[in-house]
Amino acid sequence: MSYMLMKDAVCVVILCVFSAVQEVRLVCVDVPSETEATVGGVMKLTCIYCMKREEISAKTKVDWFYNGSASDYRRMLIYQYDHEPQEPEDAEMYWKGRLTWNGSKDLQDISISIVNVSANDSGTYECEVSRFFEFDSFKHTTNKKITIELRVKMQASVDTTALYSEIMMYVLLVFLTFWLLVEMIYCYRKISKSEELAQDTAKENTEISKLQHRVFNIRVTEYYRDTSVKK
Repeated sequence: MSYMLMKDAVCVVILCVFSAVQEVRLVCVDVPSETEATVGGVMKLTCIYCMKREEISAKTKVDWFYNGSASDYRRMLIYQYDHEPQEPEDAEMYWKGRLTWNGSKDLQDISISIVNVSANDSGTYECEVSRFFEFDSFKHTTNKKITIELRVKMQASVDTTALYSEIMMYVLLVFLTFWLLVEMIYCYRKISKSEELAQDTAKENTEISKLQHRVFNIRVTEYYRDTSVKK
């Protein structure tokens, strides 16, 4: 009995899944940046600074620096956001046209991307963010710095963890699809059997009614026959 109730519950859940509309809300998640790039590819330098209260507006200023490598330290401003994404006027020609803004409109994601990565792009990158808040006469400033150690390789290395995760995801997807198909077939058969049972019950009731009517007619006929004989 409990098994049948569980099956009925599964059917209800399946119907709810197809009919329900879920509300999706975007949230800010502070994730670390990738640290390996491939020569000739595009590399996103991820920098995220979540705001605790979205209803509060703030002016945001972002400076991206390249510090070179440990053996060749040279700090230089390569990109910035000040009212809008822009290249610094004194940026080296090496970086001209190779950096693009990859942030969000709400400026919680303030990342940039390196186009056509070269082997010389290895080194330390810094994302320095300043937010300026104003509450009537009160002013407040917050700062955050994110450091990214980038390594550039000639060929992309195979991420076995990501590969296994992708395989497991597809296996799980196939299993869930098969399970859903089986449950849908079960529900369809159960509904069909219920309809057939209802039709059989109605048919039996009709046959019983016809039989009762015939018996009544026979008894009436016999009654009149007996009455005629007695007369």
